[in-house]
Amino acid sequence: MKNSGFKGNKHALPSKLCAVCGRPMTWRKAWAKNWESVLYCSDACRARKSTVKQL
Repeated sequence: MKNSGFKGNKHALPSKLCAVCGRPMTWRKAWAKNWESVLYCSDACRARKSTVKQL
């Protein structure tokens, strides 16, 4: 069995919705410094951001 190093409860992590598709995104350690500015769940949604604003 691998030890992932995570010692907390994943359900207690903050989450928000993607600005394009509306899917829930859960906080990631890589986003710790800029969590407030994270808007998109994936590169695909980031690429589609301009088409959503035009609708």
